[in-house]
Amino acid sequence: MDKEELKKNVDENTAEEKLNTQSTENDKADQENEEKNLESEKKEDKKLTPEEELETLKDKLARTFAEMENQRRRFEKERDDAYEYGGYSFAKEALNLLDNLERSKAVLENDDKLKDSDALKKIVEHLDIINNDMLSIFKKNNIEPIKSINEKLDPNLHQAMMEVEDDTKEPGTIVQEIQKGFMMKERLLRPSLVGVSKKKAKEELKDEQKDEKN
Repeated sequence: MDKEELKKNVDENTAEEKLNTQSTENDKADQENEEKNLESEKKEDKKLTPEEELETLKDKLARTFAEMENQRRRFEKERDDAYEYGGYSFAKEALNLLDNLERSKAVLENDDKLKDSDALKKIVEHLDIINNDMLSIFKKNNIEPIKSINEKLDPNLHQAMMEVEDDTKEPGTIVQEIQKGFMMKERLLRPSLVGVSKKKAKEELKDEQKDEKN
């Protein structure tokens, strides 16, 4: 056997070995894939028994109905709120008109040139008519003022702006209304700005007692 034939045989054997190796690797890969598929099928068989599949479907159906019910309730609440409080922002802005009427009335009544004049009386009467008409319109739309004077301070309805010394009232009693608050049904439009009573200082009480003795 010459060198060329020997080389040819070696090359052929090497190629055959490579093919055999590749074939073996492919066979192993195919076997592994088959094993994986069998394991998956076994798992699916375990998961999807008729009873378990039925329970799974029931659970999914129950969750779907629960989500639909929650969405329905949210929609109804949003619809009801839109109907009940659709004019909330407008009503809140409209309160500025009442404030301006009150301020205008106070300015006119404190004008030295207009005091005790017939012109002032007529103007005040007209302002009161407009004010009462607006309050009447508000009431028809379920917007009403919050009671304040002589009421106990309620943080949900009132905002204390100052304290007023007054021993005739229980501490925390509202004795002054700086700005009127309003409710729209059960929703707060704005709180009342108020002054509340507090006990007089001990030193002032002692001075008063001394003066009374003298």
